Amino acid sequence: MLPNVYKGFADNFFEGFFPDMERCFAGRKDFGLMKTDIREGEEGYDLMIDMPGCAKEDVKAQVKDGYLVIEAVKGSESEEKDEAGKLIRRERYSGSMRRSFFVGDGITEDDVKAKFENGVLTLSVPKEKPAQPAEPKYIAIEG
Repeated sequence: MLPNVYKGFADNFFEGFFPDMERCFAGRKDFGLMKTDIREGEEGYDLMIDMPGCAKEDVKAQVKDGYLVIEAVKGSESEEKDEAGKLIRRERYSGSMRRSFFVGDGITEDDVKAKFENGVLTLSVPKEKPAQPAEPKYIAIEG
C-alpha cells in the first residue's frame, strides 16, 4: 500500500509516451473505451459510437447470444531514417477495443443497420417485440 503522495505517479510518468496510440482510441485516460450515445425512438435505439482514428475496415459488429458486440482492432508502424538511410527510430503499436450491449434474443444481424462516417459508428437496433401469449391448449380427457 502506497501513501497518497505516490498515487497516480505511474499514470503521470508514462503519460505521453505513446501519443499516436492515445489519439487512435478515445484519449489518454479512456484508452479502450468506446464512448457511446444511445437514443431511444419509437421503433428502436440508435447507438452513436466514437471511434477516432479507426477506419471502417478496422471495425466489426455482430449479434451473439442476445448481445450486440462491437470490436475494433488497430495497428500501425512508423519508421524514420537519417540522410544516409540508417534507421534511427522505429515505432509500432497495436490495440483493440470491444464493447457489448444486450439487445435480446429476438434480434438478429439482419435487424441491425450500421453506418460508419467521420469516425463515428452508428447502429440502428429495433426494439425487441414482446412475445405474443400463446392460445391456451387443453388436454383431451377421455372417459
